[in-house]
Amino acid sequence: MPQDQPRNQTRAVPVGPITIGGGAPIAVQSMAATKTQDVDATVEQVRLIEAAGADLVRIAVDSKRDVDALAEVRARTAATLSVDLQENYRLASLVAPHVDKIRYNPGHLYHHEREKPVQEKVAFIAKTAAAHDCALRVGVNCGSVDPEVTARHPGDDVGAMVASALEHCALLDGLGFERYVVSLKDSDWRKVVAGNRRFAAERPDVPLHLGVTEAGMPPDGVIKTRVAFEQLIPQGIGDTVRVSLTLPFERKDDEIDAAREIVGDIEAGRFRSVPEGLDDGLNIISCPSCSRVENEAFIELAQDVKAMSAYAADYDVTIAIMGCRVNGPGETDDADLGLWCGPAAVNLKRGSVTLGAYRYDEVLNRLRVALDAVIAEQATA
Repeated sequence: MPQDQPRNQTRAVPVGPITIGGGAPIAVQSMAATKTQDVDATVEQVRLIEAAGADLVRIAVDSKRDVDALAEVRARTAATLSVDLQENYRLASLVAPHVDKIRYNPGHLYHHEREKPVQEKVAFIAKTAAAHDCALRVGVNCGSVDPEVTARHPGDDVGAMVASALEHCALLDGLGFERYVVSLKDSDWRKVVAGNRRFAAERPDVPLHLGVTEAGMPPDGVIKTRVAFEQLIPQGIGDTVRVSLTLPFERKDDEIDAAREIVGDIEAGRFRSVPEGLDDGLNIISCPSCSRVENEAFIELAQDVKAMSAYAADYDVTIAIMGCRVNGPGETDDADLGLWCGPAAVNLKRGSVTLGAYRYDEVLNRLRVALDAVIAEQATA
């Protein structure tokens, strides 16, 4: 990076053999898209991502059977592994012996065991991580912030995201656990930039994991991510990165190639201006293919939606396509039209209102009808 663009002096967080923050090189990571219980496929995907140059590979765990599979994956790879906890934070005690880092979402902590104070849940995770030599990531997503925090920041979802991250930093600090990094993500690159700037101004000591979640398909997803990174990294913000793309499973290593290119360009002082009208017209948001995807047809559906909706390119319409029940219900609410994919059906939404659940082979036609209705209303307005 050019010498006139120093990085924030964040604390060093050891994660297995690598270090995040503390002046270490920016670490690049990705996430396995295979079903965790398909051990052979998951090991092969970890190998593929690691061979592409990943410093860290993340795997999702949502059940005891996933934990058993994770243990076997760990036995068959020396890669630096992170695990993504879903709603059940108690799985931390089972996964910690097999990984180098644990990611939890503060919004998910709120929804699990609601009668229990969040402080107790965080203490459990931190104690478990300390006992097993694991780092933590506090992963806050704009679309799934703790509702109580959101209520304190009406009309300011970026402010709610930052407040949630700061609260969990304070909880961990109070427990004497400082081996953590933070991420503040959204599908809107502007909110990613704003949130990370606000947080870094408050806590310049905490290493930051950068990414635009649900960035979509290439090349759009790469462009959105590049724009965000180019505005943050030169300001010293960012210690590890992920480019989240909707890709076929066998091409997940493309995320590493994209991240290395973006970071390399920034460090060499090569910047690309923000394309004029980047967010004008049709905007398709789709989550990265990962092991939470409940039907691999989601990936083909996302590509079909992009092709089908091309006729609406000049209209200011956002279509969100989510691959699982974790992100789907909430993170499609802000889109004009949303699809969140289950094992056998796709839930079609207009804003926060569900229009129906349809088979994969019929939802595209239903979506087109809904899209035409949105366009007609815009024309009338």
